[in-house]
Amino acid sequence: MTGPYPRQQSPVTRQARAATVDLGFARLDVDRAARTGDPEVVFGAGKTPEQVIGALAALHRAHPERAVLATRLTAEAGSRCRAELPGVRLDEAGRCAVLGPPPQARGRVAVVAAGTADLPVVRECATTIEVFGAAPEMVLDVGVAGLHRLLAQRDRIAGCDVVVAVAGMEAALPSVLGGLVGNPLIAVPTSVGYGWHLDGMVAWLAALNSCAPGVLTVNVDNGFGAGVAAARIARRTAGAADSTGEASR
Repeated sequence: MTGPYPRQQSPVTRQARAATVDLGFARLDVDRAARTGDPEVVFGAGKTPEQVIGALAALHRAHPERAVLATRLTAEAGSRCRAELPGVRLDEAGRCAVLGPPPQARGRVAVVAAGTADLPVVRECATTIEVFGAAPEMVLDVGVAGLHRLLAQRDRIAGCDVVVAVAGMEAALPSVLGGLVGNPLIAVPTSVGYGWHLDGMVAWLAALNSCAPGVLTVNVDNGFGAGVAAARIARRTAGAADSTGEASR
C-alpha cells in the first residue's frame, strides 16, 4: 500500500541504522564497542589516504573517550594522518595510527621477538595491545640461535599474563617458550627468512606443528590478530584477579 506518508521503520531497522555510519566508501560499525568492548579498526591496506583519514576521524567522533586504531598504513597515509588529524600518534615501524587516549591498561602481555627483522609485526602487535586495553612489554631479539638471550628474560616473560611469540625462519621460538613458561601463548609466524621460506609458510607450519602443548597460532605476519586476542585474555585475567582480591577482603 502506498500513500503520502512514509512507511514506518521497525525498531530493529532504526537501531541497525543508528549503529552504522555510512561514509560512502565504508559503513562503520560504531556499535561494536558496546557489543564486544572494542571499537572497529581501520584496515589501511587497499585504502586511499583520504579513506583512511575519513574512517579514523569518524571512529574517533563515535568514540571520543578512547583510542581508535588504523593498521597497515602506507607511508603516504601515515604522513597525511600526521598532517590532518590533530593528536594522532604514529607507529611508523608498525605502520599504525592511533587517535584518542588509550584505555587504562589491565593485564600485561609479553611480546617476544626472535629477531630485529620481526619488528614491524612486533610493533603492530604492541600498538594493538595498548589500544585494546592491556600493557605490552616488548622483549626483543631473543631468538633461539642464542638461547642464553631468551633464558635471561624468562622470569620477565613468565611474569606477564599472556605471551605473544613472534618469529620467522623456522619459528622455533614459540615451541621453546612453550616449554619454559605456562602462560597462554600465541605464536605469530613471520615472512622473514633466508632462501625459499614460502613467504612465511615454513614458519606457519612449524608453529602449527609445535610439540609444546598450548601454543595457539595466528596467520603469517598477523600481529594485529594476536594483539587483539592477547589483550582480551590479559584483561579477563586481570579482572578475575581483581575480583578474587575483592572477594578475599
